[in-house]
Amino acid sequence: MKINGNTIRPGMVIEHQNSLWRAVKTNHTQPGKGGAYLQVELKNIRNGTKLNERFRAAETVERAHLEQTEHQFLFAEGDMYTFMNTESYDQTSLTINMIGEDQVAFLQDGMMVKIESHEGDPLGVQLPDTVTLTVTEADAVVKGQTASSSYKPAMLENGVRCQVPPHIEAGTRIVINTLDGSYVERAKD
Repeated sequence: MKINGNTIRPGMVIEHQNSLWRAVKTNHTQPGKGGAYLQVELKNIRNGTKLNERFRAAETVERAHLEQTEHQFLFAEGDMYTFMNTESYDQTSLTINMIGEDQVAFLQDGMMVKIESHEGDPLGVQLPDTVTLTVTEADAVVKGQTASSSYKPAMLENGVRCQVPPHIEAGTRIVINTLDGSYVERAKD
């Protein structure tokens, strides 16, 4: 499917230079002289190389068609992560590079994910937008910081560090955004 060059968003997979690339970061730039363009950091899905490209609104790029199938996370063994297709019960193993090192920390036993594949080859995993985790350590509140919106460092049960509001203490269950590891809210359970 053809799309305009300035509509690329982080996470999109495009066909560029006879290869599949995932957009990692995008930045709209409007220089004083010349037309506006979109600066895109691309990561090759197959070998992990990175590339910076500029796309103008008049250019078109081919968005790759990805099949998404519902899978359940089963277990990790070394750097291989095994998932089960919930319809056919087939198992698929992916490497840590295919999932992403920052995303692996948020995998939980039995978690439902979507595995993206292109022409039958698995390319990556799409986690749920948020996960609920327990805070294991939280720094003490510094007196006087509560007047403005301030955050303090905390350690989660999966070993990820994040910034949380001052009222969050150890043992509190919180909701975390899986894309950037940021605090969303206190869990309602």
